[in-house]
Amino acid sequence: MTHRLDPFLVAAGGFIGAMLRYGVDAAVPGVGGTLAVNVLGSFALGALLAVVRTHRVRILLGTGLLSSFTTYSTFAVQTTALGPTWGLANVGANYALGFAAALLGLAVGRSLQ
Repeated sequence: MTHRLDPFLVAAGGFIGAMLRYGVDAAVPGVGGTLAVNVLGSFALGALLAVVRTHRVRILLGTGLLSSFTTYSTFAVQTTALGPTWGLANVGANYALGFAAALLGLAVGRSLQ
C-alpha cells in the first residue's frame, strides 16, 4: 500500500544515498568502489529488513537510500568494459560477496532483536 509521504521519503533517502555513492566513488574510483557499495548495501539491506518493521523507515532507507547507494547499471557497464575474463570475475565477486553480505546483515540484524 502506498502512503502519501512515500515519494518524499524515497526522494530524501535517494538524495542521501546518491551523495554517499558519490563520496565512495571519489574515494575508491572504478570497479573497487562499485564492488564496495554493492557489498555494503547488501549487508545494510539485510540488516534493515531483519530489524526495521516500520513502513516509513523501510521506504526511506531501503527503497530510497540503499537503492541510490548501490548501483547495478555502473556494475553492468564496468563489467562489460573489463572483457570476458575479468568481467566474469567481477560478476562472481559482486554476486558472491553481495549474497554473503546480505546473509551476514540478516544474521546481525536478527541477533540485535
